[in-house]
Amino acid sequence: MYSKEKTKELQQLTGELIKKQKAGQLTKKETEKLREALRFHEYRYYTLNDPLISDYEYDQLYKSLEKIEKESPELITPDSPTQRVAKGLTKGFPTVQHLVPMLSLDNSYNSDDLIDFDRKAKESTGLNKIEYCVEPKFDGGSISLIYENDLLTRGATRGDGVEGEEVTTNIKQIKTIPLSAKFSTYGIQQIEIRGEVLINKDNFKKYNEKIMEEGLPPLANPRNAAAGTLRIKDPSEAAKRNLEAFVYHVSFYTLLKGKKTPVELTTHEGSIQLLWDLGFRSPEKEKKVFTGIEGVIKYCNDFEEKRDKLPYEIDGMVIKVNDFALQDKMGMTSHHPRWAIAYKFKARQGTSILLNVEFQVGRTGAVTPVAKLEPVAIGGVTVSSISIHNEDYIKEKDLRIGDQVLVERAGDVIPQIVKSLTDARKGNEKKIHFPKNCPVCNSKLFKEEEEAVWRCLNIDCPAQAMERIIHFVSKDAMDIRGFGDANVRKFYELDLLKDIPGIYTLDFDKIGEMEGFGQKSIDNLQSAIANSKKQPLHRMIYALGIRFIGETTAKTLAQAVGHLLDLKKYSLEDLQNLEDVGPKVAGSIHQFFSNKDNIKMLEQLEKLGLQLKNEKKQLAAAGNLSGQTFLFTGTLPTLKRSDAEAIVEENGGQVLSGVSAKLNYLVVGEDAGSKLDKAKKLNTVKIISEEEFLKMIGKK
Repeated sequence: MYSKEKTKELQQLTGELIKKQKAGQLTKKETEKLREALRFHEYRYYTLNDPLISDYEYDQLYKSLEKIEKESPELITPDSPTQRVAKGLTKGFPTVQHLVPMLSLDNSYNSDDLIDFDRKAKESTGLNKIEYCVEPKFDGGSISLIYENDLLTRGATRGDGVEGEEVTTNIKQIKTIPLSAKFSTYGIQQIEIRGEVLINKDNFKKYNEKIMEEGLPPLANPRNAAAGTLRIKDPSEAAKRNLEAFVYHVSFYTLLKGKKTPVELTTHEGSIQLLWDLGFRSPEKEKKVFTGIEGVIKYCNDFEEKRDKLPYEIDGMVIKVNDFALQDKMGMTSHHPRWAIAYKFKARQGTSILLNVEFQVGRTGAVTPVAKLEPVAIGGVTVSSISIHNEDYIKEKDLRIGDQVLVERAGDVIPQIVKSLTDARKGNEKKIHFPKNCPVCNSKLFKEEEEAVWRCLNIDCPAQAMERIIHFVSKDAMDIRGFGDANVRKFYELDLLKDIPGIYTLDFDKIGEMEGFGQKSIDNLQSAIANSKKQPLHRMIYALGIRFIGETTAKTLAQAVGHLLDLKKYSLEDLQNLEDVGPKVAGSIHQFFSNKDNIKMLEQLEKLGLQLKNEKKQLAAAGNLSGQTFLFTGTLPTLKRSDAEAIVEENGGQVLSGVSAKLNYLVVGEDAGSKLDKAKKLNTVKIISEEEFLKMIGKK
C-alpha cells in the first residue's frame, strides 16, 4: 500500500508531529497530517504487524487529533481514525440484502475429492490444465463490506447468505478494515467485498483470562467469539475484543463513468493483490497460484502441518479457479459456486473417558469442577484435565463419571467437552454430585439466586488465600516478577507466606536455605517486591481481586478517590454514580470495603510502604464540584469544551461521556442537540448555562 518513498515521507512527518505534540504546538493546520500519519501507523501495526512508533507515541498523536476535532467538530471527516468507536448502545441490527448472495462452499476432505473437483473443472471449461489460487480458510465470522466513492458505507454479517444483519458500527471497531480506500484509482465507484472476522489466538487467550478473573465463564472458541462480537450492541465492548479481519473476495463492483475493468479484477490473484495494495489485510502472503491440481494438494497438506503455528485459527484451505472469466463460465449451483472448493483439515476432536471430577476453589471462593479424563491427543496436545465450569453445565451436558465424551480443542484454546456419548453407556456410569461444603475448608457453600456458581464464603479458606496471593503478584496486577504460581504455592506450603501483606515481610534468610534459590534470584525477587510498592493505585485495586473488578473498573475507582480507604464511605448509590459501575459491581465493592479484615489488610499494606493515595485527586477533592458529575453540549459562550472539562476535574468533579441517571449537571451552550432532549426526559438532570457553571466554582 505504501511505497518505500511514501513510508519514509510519512515516518518523517510522524517525527515532526511528535516534536510538535511534545512542545504543545499542534494546531488545526495539522489535522489532515495527523489523520494521514495515524492511518499509516494503524496499517503498520494492525495489518503488517510491524509498528514504526511506540504505542505511547501513537496514543499521544491520537489524543491530539481527538482534541482538535472536539474543539472544531467541523473538521471531522467520516474516515478519521477517531470515528471508529461510537458511544452508547446500538438499538438493533436491521436486516439488509447482500448485493450478491453469499453462497457456501462445497467441501472436500482428501486429495481424491480435489482430483475430482479438478476433473469437473476441466470438463466444464474444456481445458487440459487449469490455474488455481489457494488460500487459508479462515475460521471466524463471515462479513460483507460495501464501499462507495472510496468510503465504507455498510458492513453486514453473512446471515442466510441472501440477507444479513447490518453491523457497520461494530465493523468500524476493527482496525484492519480501512474506513476509506482509494478504489477510485482503479476506476471503481462501488464495490462489495467479502471477508472473515477473527480474534488472534493471543488476544483471545488474554480476553478469556480477563473475564475469568471477573468471575465470568470463558468464551468457547475464537470462531464463536468473533461472530458473536459482531452482534454485541455496545460498540465500545466490541472494540475491547480486538477483532481482526481478512478480506479475500470481490463479489460485485460498478465502474466510474468512462472507466474500464482494471486488469487486477480479471483474476482472483489480482483482486487479492488489489485489496492488499489498498491497505486491507488480504491473504496476499498466504495465497499461492498453481497450474494443475498436484501443487494444490501438496500445498494444502503442508499448510495443515503448520496450522498450530499461525496466530489465527484456520480450518482448511480454499481452492478457486483463478481466472474470473472461467469462473463465470463454470457458474454456480443454488448452494455453492462450481469454481471453488474448501479442503477441510482433520477435525480437532477426540473421544475420551471421564474418569473423575475434582472441585477446585478460586480466589473469589468460586468452586469449579474439573473433569479428569483418560489422556487423549487432540491437535498436537495431550488433554487430560478440563474445566466443566459449574453445576448447571454438568446437568445441561448430562455428564457422568465413566461416560465416553467428545472433546474439542482448537489451537491454543481451552479444551471443551462437547457432549457425552449417551448411546455408549453401559449402565455403570455414576452421577456427579456437587459438594455442599467447601472441599478445602469444609465451610458450607452458598449460591446466589441469579448465579450458577457455588462459593465458599470463608475468607480464611486456605485455597482462596493462596489464589489471592497468586493474583496479587501477577503481571497485570502488581507485576512482581520472579514470584510466579510455583513460588507462591511453595512458600505457602512451607508457612513462609500466608497472606498478601506477608509478601512484604518474607524471611529471605530462610528462602536462601531452600534448594533453587541462589543470591541472584533472591536479589531479583527482593527488588521486584520493592518496586511493586511504587505501582499506581489502579493496579493496587485490581490486584486486590475484588469480584467483578477488572482493569477498567479499577481505573475508574482510582480516579474517583483521593485515598483508597475513602471507598469505605461510599454508599451503594455513590458507587453506582461512577462510570460503568452497575448494581452487581457496586455490591461487590461495598461488601469488600465493609469487611474489617480487608480494611486491616489495606492499612497494613500502607504501613509497609504501598501506594494507597491518589495525590492528584486529593488536591481536587477540596474543590467546589467534589462528588458531582457534568456533561457539556453545544457551543459555550467563552469556554472551549476541553477547558470546561478540565475545570470540572480540577475542582473534584467528574465528566461523563453521555446523559444517564448518573449525571448531575448538563451545561448547555448554543445549538445543543439530542443530549438536551434526553436530559429533559430524565427529569433528574439539572440543566444549567455556562454562567451558572462558573458561579459554582466562584468565577464570573
